[in-house]
Amino acid sequence: MKYTITGDNLQFVNIQLEQGEKIQSTANAMKYMSGNMTMNAKMKGGLLSGLKRSLMGESLFLLEYESRGGPGIVGLGGGPPGKILDLDISKGTWMVQKSGFLCSEETVNLEMAFQKKMGGIFFGGEGLILQKLSGNGIAFIAACGDFNVIDLKPGETYKVSSSNAVAWEESVKFDIAATGGFKTAMFGGEGLFLTTLTGPGKIVIQSMTVADLAMAIMPYIPTSQ
Repeated sequence: MKYTITGDNLQFVNIQLEQGEKIQSTANAMKYMSGNMTMNAKMKGGLLSGLKRSLMGESLFLLEYESRGGPGIVGLGGGPPGKILDLDISKGTWMVQKSGFLCSEETVNLEMAFQKKMGGIFFGGEGLILQKLSGNGIAFIAACGDFNVIDLKPGETYKVSSSNAVAWEESVKFDIAATGGFKTAMFGGEGLFLTTLTGPGKIVIQSMTVADLAMAIMPYIPTSQ
């Protein structure tokens, strides 16, 4: 598999497959493909795995792409304006916000994972369910806004505004912390709690969430009188 990521804030991942190679994607990700590329819906892992994907906000089915009669190309993209990032899952498992998975080589496993901390469930911004990417190969994640990828040293902690943590390696500890005093919590605009991510491991932070984007454009949407 060869690939490029093109564009700025409305990106494509352009993947070239040799005959016999396969990738898988979430529904509605495909934007174009060459004439010799085939696309088939697969309930990977059976009904139970499909139901788990639906709980993550994904389709019951994953789409499988395969080239026939020589090299083929497929282009995939995310939903809201944002970035696409490639992750080498062969180097370790990643935890991803529940709508973050875009596509991957077929050797990557997409599973449902749960928050281990009760505080993270109610105040961490991502709720109960996360996506877990394991196995081997390259996976691609997509989310709103720009990305900042930080490699945390052992014991190094970053405090992140709720919902802005896109993904982190499984070695990173996820928790929550209070924003600060009463005035900061009430008038600082960040709510009562922040997500804390403690190394070692890489984390991915987004500059804007879909909710932030919706709030930013809402005053400019015409309304009927």
